[in-house]
Amino acid sequence: MPIKKKITTTSIKQLRIEDKRINDTEILGFHARISSAGRIVYYLFYRFDGKQVNYKLGNATDITPAQARDLAKEKAGQVAKGNDVHEEKKQVRQETQRRKHLKLPVYLDERYLPFLITRNPKTANRIVNHIKSRFAFLMDKELDQITPWEIEKWRSEQRQKGRTPSTINHSVNSLKGALSRAVEWGLIDSHELSKVKTIKADNIRVRYLNESEEKRLRHAIKLRDMNARAARRSANEHREIRGYEQFPSLDDVTFVDYVEPLILLAMNTGLRRGELLSLAWSDIYFTERYLQVRGGNAKSKQGRTIPLNNEAYNALFNWREQNQKATYVFEGKAGVPLTEVKKPWGMVMKMAEIEEFNFHDLRHHFASKLVMAGVDLNTVRELLGHADLKMTLRYAHLAPEHKAAAVSLIG
Repeated sequence: MPIKKKITTTSIKQLRIEDKRINDTEILGFHARISSAGRIVYYLFYRFDGKQVNYKLGNATDITPAQARDLAKEKAGQVAKGNDVHEEKKQVRQETQRRKHLKLPVYLDERYLPFLITRNPKTANRIVNHIKSRFAFLMDKELDQITPWEIEKWRSEQRQKGRTPSTINHSVNSLKGALSRAVEWGLIDSHELSKVKTIKADNIRVRYLNESEEKRLRHAIKLRDMNARAARRSANEHREIRGYEQFPSLDDVTFVDYVEPLILLAMNTGLRRGELLSLAWSDIYFTERYLQVRGGNAKSKQGRTIPLNNEAYNALFNWREQNQKATYVFEGKAGVPLTEVKKPWGMVMKMAEIEEFNFHDLRHHFASKLVMAGVDLNTVRELLGHADLKMTLRYAHLAPEHKAAAVSLIG
């Protein structure tokens, strides 16, 4: 016969194998069983919709009698409210098992992307696509199967391909961020990518155009426009012969498309690509001759104003004349800002025969020309939108005459 006693530390110590079970005298259904091997397990017996259920509370090696009692009270209360705690536990276990087998691409598409969209819809798809592209070899992996060794091996391969430390760090940090959210949401218990330390490197690459390269760039832009105009004339002649409606002429406009005004504006304002492509015409103040970078579009989240010099002003003024109904300065289609300039930029670089010069380097070109013209570094910092002077100091070496002038003051 089972023993009827209050389940306590003392009564559990006194429980013998031949006793088989103790039924608690205070909480209905709360009991402890002992196996033939001496293993003790706490349970809560209850009836739900006519079925008998023995709900496991825990092993005596894991929880104390007092903890088992508290848990039995809690679960009995939930049953009294109409909850089948055993079925709920079963569903949680099934969900946990399903989550453990969640593969990276499914997680990125179904969980992480919707989350990123709520944070910043402009960058959400780019982040997810970046992870998928850089870590394609992980796309058949379950979340908890991704190991530091695999990432270290990938980093080594990327270094051999000539990738910069900052580019590699950005990719790894993007993946870390995704996995950290999975941990936060309970999809996995943990991830070990914190063991993959950031590559420390001197990241002060400053690539700007020399005088010859800048001339070739400007010539390539004009040559591209000339070719586009010639191609349009040829196409219209073709269509006229066949009686087709002609395309709009490119001979009567300043710019054949967005490429030339975009490059001229980048060269004369130092704006980041994202800041340029996010510009709306409402951000351009022609009368006052400046443009406004809004905080939401700036990397530092701090807004700033940039004066327009003659070349920037004229480029914007003429481009506006051609796009009077547009909302954004550079649109991919009506009412939607442009998102990518890689293909036309690559074509211009090829025509100009300029190597290892990215679109972002136009920002360095702008800053470098300012410093070499004698503009103080703090003003350069403000124009670039740097949070502090540390980033701007990379251009200090371009102004040796300033250092010489400073030393001469005490000579």
